[in-house]
Amino acid sequence: MALDTAQKQAVIAAHAKHEGDTGSPEVQIALLTARIDGLTDHFKYHKKDFHSRTGLLKLVGQRRKLLTYLKKTDIQRYRALIEKLGLRK
Repeated sequence: MALDTAQKQAVIAAHAKHEGDTGSPEVQIALLTARIDGLTDHFKYHKKDFHSRTGLLKLVGQRRKLLTYLKKTDIQRYRALIEKLGLRK
């Protein structure tokens, strides 16, 4: 369910603005999206894992807050990120 180090580094490298960037909203949202995708696959096989589902809902809420922050501060970065991650239809 959790990301291993190689996957995490790949996500950070794909979304970082500069060397060593791990705290920008884009990187944080991308990491949360990767964890959410992993948990979504987990629930296809473990339908009654309600404790992990609670954690998933917390991750979704945290990502939603970060997306709202990014939308308020810089709409262009927000639009580019949701396009890159494919979050909206």
